[in-house]
Amino acid sequence: MSFPRHPFPHRPRALLRAPLLTAVILVSFAPWTTGANAQDKKAIGRDAAMGLNFREVAFDPPQVQKRTLDAGVPVFLLEDHSLPLVTFYARFRGGYAILPRTSYAAASALSGLLRAGGTTVLPPDSVDHLVDFYALQLAFGGGGESTFSSMNTLTKHLEPAMELWGEILRHPRFDSLEIEIWRDRQTESVRRRDDDPGRLAVSEFNRIMFGDHPIGWEFTPEDLSPERLNTQAVFDVHSRVFCPENLILGVVGDVRWSDVQPQLERLVAGWPSCSEPLLEPRIPELLEGPKVFLIPKDLTQSTIVMAGPGGVRQGTSQEYFASRIGNTILGTGGFSSRLVSRVRTDMGYAYSASSFWTTPSRSEGIVGATTQTKSESTIEVIRLMQEIMDEMALNPPLQEEVDRVIDQIVNGFVFNFQDSSQIVSRQMFYLSQDLPEDWLERYVRGIQRVDPEDVQRVFRRHVRPEDMVILIVGDPEDFDLPPEVLGEVEIWDVGSHTPLSAQASSVSQRAERRPHR
Repeated sequence: MSFPRHPFPHRPRALLRAPLLTAVILVSFAPWTTGANAQDKKAIGRDAAMGLNFREVAFDPPQVQKRTLDAGVPVFLLEDHSLPLVTFYARFRGGYAILPRTSYAAASALSGLLRAGGTTVLPPDSVDHLVDFYALQLAFGGGGESTFSSMNTLTKHLEPAMELWGEILRHPRFDSLEIEIWRDRQTESVRRRDDDPGRLAVSEFNRIMFGDHPIGWEFTPEDLSPERLNTQAVFDVHSRVFCPENLILGVVGDVRWSDVQPQLERLVAGWPSCSEPLLEPRIPELLEGPKVFLIPKDLTQSTIVMAGPGGVRQGTSQEYFASRIGNTILGTGGFSSRLVSRVRTDMGYAYSASSFWTTPSRSEGIVGATTQTKSESTIEVIRLMQEIMDEMALNPPLQEEVDRVIDQIVNGFVFNFQDSSQIVSRQMFYLSQDLPEDWLERYVRGIQRVDPEDVQRVFRRHVRPEDMVILIVGDPEDFDLPPEVLGEVEIWDVGSHTPLSAQASSVSQRAERRPHR
């Protein structure tokens, strides 16, 4: 493919920061220099760097082989013979988000217990011994709708490594002692959750915004009880998730298809089908604002989260690409973003501020902002963030702002191909999400088509700061203004797990007992 238009064949922005000596050396020795710079030998420093021109770079990323095993399991293979190493990836469709709430703890524990719990024929310490003996690197993890594992091995240990990995994936032990250790850790984590205002604010905001949806779930004593989290419960989850129908495999490294195919066929041969089908992904019912919630805490600073429905889904629409550019300009672009520039640099209200705009492919996400500030500037910061978001809808961003974000994305395009494992993992993810194999290339092309008016339109249509749900964790006695100036305020009971309407109460009912200073 031809490398996307930014920054070639234009002058390279990176050279603007190059030392003077570097620029002089480039002028003196670069054989590709053309035009005025080739004739003007006296050009030095910034003038020399700004005048450089380059031929368009042709970039052809490595091609991944896609195969299919006899059991119908897809396999992505990318040969890389630079080192005598092979990495295997397994991605399973299935996680707590597409299982019943009663399986929440068991599904969350599954990945860690696979590694720590041993197999039906090997206790945990024997598995540890073999992993060390063969110098294997094993990893297990999971998200809301998927579970995954990887294994890295020397090529010469391919057969015993695959045998051990297969035993762990297919015939886990789920040692009862390891389950108790996991339960104790999570119970302690739940107990200490309120000690971290940032973590508390995010988790409670999700619970407020998404309600009884997996995004809003937090562990409760009932989730972690022995009735819901036990060896049989984990086995039940394993039998629904770890089965060939849900599996995608990937292989990277010093191996050819003829060498690895027999190993992979043995891995899936005779693997039982899923014991039960998974649930369909649930569409969240987002809470609509304007609403203001307060978690009173005796703190010297406030944590603020505010958001509303995002209205944009992942896809190839112009709105989707414009939302990516707009979100970066608003608050994810570091020190150059508007939130950081205004909230931190200009006003000194916070060390950092950021935005978020989630764009699921199957449902509506949320758009908003978050920050932490001293108690005395809480309300002013909220108003300022609302004002900044409003400005994005009232006026298009500068062309320079849009170009800067496009350059950042396009200049980073090549780093998506810097190692073979990254390429294969991405192809596996695209397949699991029903995205085209060339999604990354389509994404870059879509980003390049965005102009300032596109960004303004997507903000004008979907971002309404005045209608957002706002959560404040902090001490209202020290706020610069009463929180009621933002609207009716409801005290949010962190310990309660009853529906929103049943637990919310007006802060004004408590104001008489806690007068504003």
